[in-house]
Amino acid sequence: MKNLQQITLILSALATGLMAGLFAAFAYSVMPGLAHSSDRTFVEAMQNINKAILNPVFMLPFMAAVPLLGLATVLAWRGHGRAALPWLIAALVLYLLAFVITSGLNVPLNDQLAKAGNPEHIKDPAAVRDEFESTWVAWNIVRALLHTAAFGCLLWTLIVFGAHRTQETAAAAVLTPRPLAAEQPDSGIRPGPAPVPGSPAAQAGPTPQGRQAPWTGGPRQ
Repeated sequence: MKNLQQITLILSALATGLMAGLFAAFAYSVMPGLAHSSDRTFVEAMQNINKAILNPVFMLPFMAAVPLLGLATVLAWRGHGRAALPWLIAALVLYLLAFVITSGLNVPLNDQLAKAGNPEHIKDPAAVRDEFESTWVAWNIVRALLHTAAFGCLLWTLIVFGAHRTQETAAAAVLTPRPLAAEQPDSGIRPGPAPVPGSPAAQAGPTPQGRQAPWTGGPRQ
């Protein structure tokens, strides 16, 4: 169960981070660049972007993050890494807010822009741009901030969850009894008496265990 929660948290963080990076790139790069283009070019570029972005690479992390965050929250609520639960709930709420903004505000503006038709045949591209640009840019900045905040909460959730899991592992190691060391079998070999200094046995050096020193002619015991 703990491994499942860890995998779910990592996938949630990856999906949220991808969304945060995407919308942030629009906020500080794409839209400021298009702001210097002509009205007809702006409308054409945004129509093409809105068509191109509807692909599995975008839709998979965008849609999967919500159920992943929900599953991670349920697992944490059941007692696994519960210390990280407040940060996880915060990430879920922030992502849901950003999801609602995208679905309820930015997407309808994209649909409205698509209904304007072929940019070459639009009589007043400046009016079409004015109805779209400022509102879309403002809400994109808001959702980029929300996704970034959710990503930060998930990173901290992973840190807290990892620390809590390390503590549980250390506590389990302390409580686990250690096995007794196996006793070595008795070989039956006993060391003999030390030779008298100056005797022939002492001069001959030590003898292997289990063997007697050679007889030097003295009386045997």
